[in-house]
Amino acid sequence: MATQLSPSLERAAACHSLLLRLPPAARADTVDGRLARLAEHRPGVIGPRLWRSRGSGAREALRPLRAGGAPLRAVLVENPEGPAELVLVADRCRIPAAELAALADWLTADDPGEPPLAGSRPAREAPAARPATPWGLGDPRRAGRVSTLTRTVRGTDEARLRKATALTLSRYEEEHDGGPGPLHLEFGEARPGRAYTPALAPPLPMSWYWERAADGTHTGHCRYDEGAIAADVAHSFADHLARTATDPDPGAPVLTDDAARAVLALGSTPAPATAPGEPRIDRRIAELARLRPDAPAVSDEDGTLSYRELTERADLLAAGLRALGVTPGSRIGVCLDRSATTVVAFLAVLRTGCAYVPMDPRYPAGRLRHTATDAGVPLVITTGDFPATDGVRTATPEDLATAGARWTEPVTDEAANPPAYVIYTSGSTGRPKGVTVPHGNVTALIRATAPTYGLGPDDVWTFFHSSAFDFSVWEIWGCLLTGGRLIVVPYWVSRSPDDFRDLLAERRVTVLSQTPSAFSQLIEADRRAAPDAARPAPRLVVFGGEPLDPRTLGPWFAEHPPSACRLVNMFGITETTVHVTARTVTPADTVTGTRSVGRALPGWSVSVRDEHGRVLPPGPAGEIWVGGAGVAEGYLGQPELTAERFVTDPLTGERLYRSGDKGRLRPDGGLEHLGRIDSQVKIRGHRVELDEIRAVLLATPQVAGAAVILREGSRSDRADARIDAYAVLRPGATVRQALAECRLVLPDYMVPGTLTEVPEIPLTLNGKLDTARLPQPRAAHAGERPEPAPRPAADDLAATVLKLWAHHLDLAEVRPDDNFFEIGGNSLLVIRVLAELRDLGLPKVSMPEFYRHADAGRFIELLRSRHTSGDGEGPAA
Repeated sequence: MATQLSPSLERAAACHSLLLRLPPAARADTVDGRLARLAEHRPGVIGPRLWRSRGSGAREALRPLRAGGAPLRAVLVENPEGPAELVLVADRCRIPAAELAALADWLTADDPGEPPLAGSRPAREAPAARPATPWGLGDPRRAGRVSTLTRTVRGTDEARLRKATALTLSRYEEEHDGGPGPLHLEFGEARPGRAYTPALAPPLPMSWYWERAADGTHTGHCRYDEGAIAADVAHSFADHLARTATDPDPGAPVLTDDAARAVLALGSTPAPATAPGEPRIDRRIAELARLRPDAPAVSDEDGTLSYRELTERADLLAAGLRALGVTPGSRIGVCLDRSATTVVAFLAVLRTGCAYVPMDPRYPAGRLRHTATDAGVPLVITTGDFPATDGVRTATPEDLATAGARWTEPVTDEAANPPAYVIYTSGSTGRPKGVTVPHGNVTALIRATAPTYGLGPDDVWTFFHSSAFDFSVWEIWGCLLTGGRLIVVPYWVSRSPDDFRDLLAERRVTVLSQTPSAFSQLIEADRRAAPDAARPAPRLVVFGGEPLDPRTLGPWFAEHPPSACRLVNMFGITETTVHVTARTVTPADTVTGTRSVGRALPGWSVSVRDEHGRVLPPGPAGEIWVGGAGVAEGYLGQPELTAERFVTDPLTGERLYRSGDKGRLRPDGGLEHLGRIDSQVKIRGHRVELDEIRAVLLATPQVAGAAVILREGSRSDRADARIDAYAVLRPGATVRQALAECRLVLPDYMVPGTLTEVPEIPLTLNGKLDTARLPQPRAAHAGERPEPAPRPAADDLAATVLKLWAHHLDLAEVRPDDNFFEIGGNSLLVIRVLAELRDLGLPKVSMPEFYRHADAGRFIELLRSRHTSGDGEGPAA
């Protein structure tokens, strides 16, 4: 976003100066007399006299003209130990550089002749706003502080320097909106005894003045605003510019090999100094069970397992796997709802030296079948109706326990660091691909994070996410490998922010892991809770799974100060074992909206590369590459894709993962995450970042949650492509108000074509935006909050429910035999219907109950029975 210069910087940017040592023959009174003559011939050009000073000539040359004063100031700086200096400061527009140099010649010449200045020129216009310089990574707190550097090059000329500047800038700056670039460029001739400053403050974030010496050498004087460009970035830019000026190869890397190695070191965090220890998850937990056998390990709705009970049950199921013919090195499917038994099953698979393949039982049958077939699992542990798959048998945990009770041979194996799990992620071909991760990656992750965040046996964690989402790896093993207690969050509780909030308070959860989308719903639930309700009090919240906008966290910080609850934003990828970087979020971040995700975890490394895989310095955006202890083995059964994404660094020989995410390295080694490389969309020829529109919506006072998508339209030329936005509005807010706020910030082509109000932003089982469950968009004039239905009379409960359903489903009529989901309903509308029924004083109905009574007639009977039993205020028919 462009910024305006402050009045003082604006004056300084409008001035230039020339400092020259007076020749011995030049007398101060002579210079004074000539200035008086100049004032007589050119009234208003200069003040009434020559100013005198005993200070620094260099400092005087950077002092701008007084606002509203004459366009020229002359100061004689006397030096008792050397020649005096004459400093001329002038308005750049009214007295250009050539005239300023001619004036200096005239003031010091033996035979000056007529005054050289031309007639009065018009005053300058107000300068344009400075363009944004995201690659500069400056510190806004240092805005207005100017630093300088110089570079000298030989064997070049002005034309090559201009080309080198453009080429260097193209390596640093992504396409901008056609406004002025961030760099001011001027050229001049060097003259002994003179120092010319083309602008007392950079008119743009960075300015270069190149002086050509008599021998053809060019010396570049760079001045940059520290508020826009960090010193390290400025020096790296200058180095590349100087190299390009002498070797203008557009394909040359930005960094030399030595400089690239230094940047790689900047993005790497050394592994902890402590010994790595046992890499296998199951052996570490067995040791914890030996040391603290009665400590609580896993709790669900059915009770709590101690560490001893957890390992004993896991060993029993492991024996059952062996009894059914499972051999070490196999991959075993686990398709279970979240429960303590799920954790037991995972640990049992690991005890046999096998890798577990988690599958969510709510996934479609085709996806489950593909996962089982692609992973080559001989057996799936499940309690439901797993789809029939050739070559795959199923067994319940009870089946395994029965078989295990008869097994007398050892169940464990001797492999040091076998694969621990295979998690499937979305594939570009539409088919999910399996990522194989060994035990040592997981234990390295815990070793890297436990000391920093104080993870230990006093902590209570939640198992909130689907086991098919790798965030669950962090939740389960992060807890159990540090001796904590794991609370299994039931599925329907995870779908209800209010119930989840109550669980956090009741179970006294201390470590909470959430996607930002899910956490924003929890914030709203916490905000609307009764004043006397018990409050959740986690000491640590870890964000992951999707980018975090810190500006959404203001309400949380208002109730939970950072001294009591630490919020940590972690960037990570399935292929690099859940997390890669970490950064503590502060209340100040809710104002700045930083995109930094912090430095690499101990034992991990991050670098930003260009399209050829070459290291980029801090500043330019490129692809994020990850190295270190978390890099996975690769994609199961896809050697070509593995070779493409898991590569060897030619500089270090290290194995790295190419993430496909866009980012930039910061001078402190931190990483800014900028979305996917292909996240940009085009609307009528304009490049648009959808995340920017979402951020604007979230910054408005009317919006509590938002999502923005691009609808491609039906035409092949995409002429009717449109930005659709969805918003959770705060009480009393309207769609029109939110759009009006957007128009204050966004250009017309970025204002959403539709803004649809929703009760919540729909999330997948993994806690990410579920675009498939977003409702059809509604135009702004049709998107206002619907008027509530009238309070029902004593005999019209059925009519009220049918009318309410029809209203929210946008149907003319709903009949008692209609099924809510078959006539267009979805979970978002369920929440809205249930909320409005409560507003009407009718009995409370939970989400699971609604799903079980989705036929209108059955739902009406449920409400009637609830009222008859006294649960609710509304009358029954």
